[in-house]
Amino acid sequence: MATIIYTWTDEAPFLATHSFLPVVQAFASQAGVEVETRDISLAGRILAAFADRLPAEQQVADDLAELGELAKTPEANIIKLPNISASVPQLKAAIAELQALGYDLPDYDAASDDERARYDAVKGSAVNPVLREGNSDRRAPLAVKNYARSHPHSMGAWSSDSKTEVATMGADDFRAGELSVIMPEADTLRIQHVGSDGAVTVLKEKLPVLEGEVVDATVLRAAALDRFLAEQIERARELGVLFSVHLKATMMKVSDPIIFGHVVRAFLPKTFAQYGDALASAGLSPNNGLGAILAGLDALEDGAAIRSLIEAELDEGPKLAMVNSDKGITNLHVPSDVIVDASMPAMIRTSGHMWGPDGEEADTLAVIPDSSYAGVYQAVIDDCKANGAYDPTTMGSVPNVGLMAQKAEEYGSHDKTFEIETSGKVQVVDAAGNVLMEHDVAPGDIWRACQTKDAPIRDWVKLAVTRARVSGTPAIFWLDPERAHDRNLITLVERFLGEHDTEGLDISIMSPVEATQASIERIRRGEDTISVTGNVLRDYNTDLFPILELGTSAKMLSVVPLMNGGGLFETGAGGSAPKHVQQLEAENYLRWDSLGEFLALAESLEHLARTSDNPRASVLAKALDAATGTLLNEGRSPARKVGQIDNRGSHAWLATYWARELAEQDADPELAEIFGVVAAELEGKAELISEELIGVQGSPADLGGYYRPDADKTTAVMRPSQAFNDVIARLSSPGV
Repeated sequence: MATIIYTWTDEAPFLATHSFLPVVQAFASQAGVEVETRDISLAGRILAAFADRLPAEQQVADDLAELGELAKTPEANIIKLPNISASVPQLKAAIAELQALGYDLPDYDAASDDERARYDAVKGSAVNPVLREGNSDRRAPLAVKNYARSHPHSMGAWSSDSKTEVATMGADDFRAGELSVIMPEADTLRIQHVGSDGAVTVLKEKLPVLEGEVVDATVLRAAALDRFLAEQIERARELGVLFSVHLKATMMKVSDPIIFGHVVRAFLPKTFAQYGDALASAGLSPNNGLGAILAGLDALEDGAAIRSLIEAELDEGPKLAMVNSDKGITNLHVPSDVIVDASMPAMIRTSGHMWGPDGEEADTLAVIPDSSYAGVYQAVIDDCKANGAYDPTTMGSVPNVGLMAQKAEEYGSHDKTFEIETSGKVQVVDAAGNVLMEHDVAPGDIWRACQTKDAPIRDWVKLAVTRARVSGTPAIFWLDPERAHDRNLITLVERFLGEHDTEGLDISIMSPVEATQASIERIRRGEDTISVTGNVLRDYNTDLFPILELGTSAKMLSVVPLMNGGGLFETGAGGSAPKHVQQLEAENYLRWDSLGEFLALAESLEHLARTSDNPRASVLAKALDAATGTLLNEGRSPARKVGQIDNRGSHAWLATYWARELAEQDADPELAEIFGVVAAELEGKAELISEELIGVQGSPADLGGYYRPDADKTTAVMRPSQAFNDVIARLSSPGV
């Protein structure tokens, strides 16, 4: 029997899967398709990392490692939902919850070196690099695009005199300090620190590289960062705008929490000058955010005085952008609360505004310290100031082909990023002792390296040509000739393009700013442009343009054609939506939209049909696509408030429309007969099912946990319609 692997992840997607997966398994079973599950949640990854110290009944398998190996095979067919890319506060919260459930796990702060290494392997973007053995193809499906044009989301008006702008370093940052080499042959590299006294400390040894691999190294200067941040805080005060910082402390799990800590210190200079040592002694690091510091003050002897000084400095500084004005949660409270690829397009969509402490929208100084991609956002802001907001009813799309296979360009989410302790040099040295790259460094500087193998680059270029040919759409490689890494990639792209038939195709190479300007000019004319980007820009662009065009990035189709022939089908961007979980716990209402899941499942079934010679899977896929279009057009997607359709209701309607499409197709009469009965049952019970689903709304819901919810309680919450459950159960039973 052909198999699809469905992933259990975290938060809202995890809850939605509890509702939707039984439907998937029941429908797929009629095509001889088995849908298995694997747990790649944050809690599951923690437990797998410490399986050797847990009793047998508490041990869990390392499902992520298993899927990582599966992704290298032609048989792979994996549906991957969004998961938590854990910041340190999230990791600590998950550990505490698991400890409370009886799991013997070490405290993060008291962990040994080995235990800390296990935890560090779990935090940040630990999942995607393992599964992504291919490059990404993300685009808005036609049904989604048509719906967005006929049902446009709201867009805030822009004024030409808006004070909103992006502030970035432009010098002494990762972009400016980058060095890059293309390896002439396979080798084993070493990263070392050579102190001012000549002492050598190996930071990373035995780093294997392949022939043709691109290896980069760069550094961000801490002193320059501190000067820059002080200047921007003063600038925000002078302009009378909100101060905000936009980082990615999840994916960039080493570098960006450190940068975030610099921002907190810069905003509270008196506090850290007077009490910095006391805070450090208590384990209250600014890298974990202002919220963690405030939460720990009651245990300190000088806690009240520190709190008072913090409040005074917050009052003296510029107004901070807020994550939640009502609860007093600022832009600096939690590193993982403000993620640049989501926060910047949301700001642009809302007239260039963020929320202030007074609960009102205001112009904002958006601080993005590293200048590698900050110019992309500034280009969009400049365009909105000059031409007004974009019109979702007419605007074009910017689909993406992203370089990410085999951990390509995994800046910041790996073991090659270091906060420098002493002055000297950091060198990348080959096996023969030759220094390939070298930076002078000072205490506090952030040095990092990354690798991009030859095979993923070749596959990326091939995928770009394929998408340009299939879609008839111009494709732009977003590569910056002023960056060392991108200069090397330009050389390789030009070489590899020569290996493909590009006659009649419009393929060009531009800097990210130029590519942004060209793309948004075409957007305003209703024209599409494929952005062909590296890994980080892939992450940014697949949020930026979909949020402006569709109102969300969760409605994107995200396909990863794996390099060895398998398929990874991601359910769109959009994060794991912790606020949605909070609403469910308070009101038993989940507004998470599973549209990306529907789109991914259809692509997964089509892939399975091709690779397993299973025509029934293709019938299911085509019917699902049609049902998804009906769901959108009939307005059956989740709303936002109690008393309306939520995630569970949308699943019931999707199942109804899917069954009806299968009943009316003529490619497989046996399936039509089976699902004719199912469709009639679901349509006949539609009112009862709706009453049961809406009837549970409005009261608190008990999941039995946040990071490790209780399975039975979660099922009870997410499958409250007995009438609907009975129909799905009968479909799953033999002999239906």
